[in-house]
Amino acid sequence: MARAFLVVMDSLGIGGAPDASDFYNGDLPDLGANTLAHIAQACAAGRATEGRSGSLHLPNLESLGLGAAARLASSVPLPGFDAPPTGLWGCAAEVSQGKDTPSGHWELAGLPVPWDWCYFPDEIPAFPADLSAFVGHAAGASGILGNCHASGTDIIARHGVEHMQSGQPICYTSADSVFQIAAHEGTFGLERLLELCRAVAPRLHAMKVGRVIARPFVGTPEAGFTRTANRRDFAIKPPAPVLTNWVQDAGRAVHAIGKIGDIFTMSGIDTLKKGPDVALMEHLSQGIDTAEDGSLTFANFVEFDSLYGHRRDISGYARALEWFDVELGKLLPRLRDGDMLLLTADHGNDPSWPGTDHTREQVPVLVAGCGQGCLGARAFVDVAASVAVHLRVVKQGPGQSFL
Repeated sequence: MARAFLVVMDSLGIGGAPDASDFYNGDLPDLGANTLAHIAQACAAGRATEGRSGSLHLPNLESLGLGAAARLASSVPLPGFDAPPTGLWGCAAEVSQGKDTPSGHWELAGLPVPWDWCYFPDEIPAFPADLSAFVGHAAGASGILGNCHASGTDIIARHGVEHMQSGQPICYTSADSVFQIAAHEGTFGLERLLELCRAVAPRLHAMKVGRVIARPFVGTPEAGFTRTANRRDFAIKPPAPVLTNWVQDAGRAVHAIGKIGDIFTMSGIDTLKKGPDVALMEHLSQGIDTAEDGSLTFANFVEFDSLYGHRRDISGYARALEWFDVELGKLLPRLRDGDMLLLTADHGNDPSWPGTDHTREQVPVLVAGCGQGCLGARAFVDVAASVAVHLRVVKQGPGQSFL
């Protein structure tokens, strides 16, 4: 029986979103942003040499059709990537009015977001007074710190000492629909932070804030502070069945790798494996060998976005892509007859672009195991429809299969 592996290369946009001019980084519209092409251009020009050198080298992704998909989506020059595709390839555009993780993943899973997300203004204070008071009370503290748009590392450096002394949680947001709470694992406590996020999440979700994110950190005022790997996202549950539910309702196994469990609040998911991207690749590799017939494995590799896109680190993003490509080359020969491996992304995050926010872009759709050819320009929801057709489960969303 067929198996499906749906892998999201978080933030690997390929430019050309039809509505990019309606989305902004600060005062600059995203028109012209292109994550892949601008990384490739920087590599070819010798401007991405930290830990790597030369042109961007992604032979396995290129063979599946990454370059062809990027040229379909955008006319921005893409140095190299001239090999003829051997897989199915195309690009996809999103309709949900958000360039964020839940919007992209829900839509890839067959459900466009049916509402407008709540975003907090880039002002100080960013949060309504009653919300700030509610969070402070839930934390057992006299108030909150931060209360603004900020980089997580910057705001922890700015307020870490006061937080340790006062016990007030550090609360901040970004251009995404998020409410983030940072707290010290030693003085505040990791479990206390997670309980705080659980307690306030229903109120934030009622406001249509997409995620409450726990951001634990460790360290001392003298040595500095470091965020830990114990981040946890408390997301709104999708309001209708998505691909994971369709597959599980058919009696099949659904395995989540990375942020997928948090994004879908474990809805329709049987097992979850988490960790940094290196560990996630190990989990995906094991899944190639052990996943059951008829199962769906749904993976997200987040560090392209979290470590390199938001931090505008072109060299780091290029290194991560080249590492991923090498690992992909080890997986492809181990696919079984009848398997589908579908690689895509959830939005863009052009590391050459001003600002630190995601960028509104189309994404690649690359399929191994299902023949070769051009899929054309598709919708995000067509990904879920195609996986459903491949697995022979009932499609419950609006997408059209490209198989």
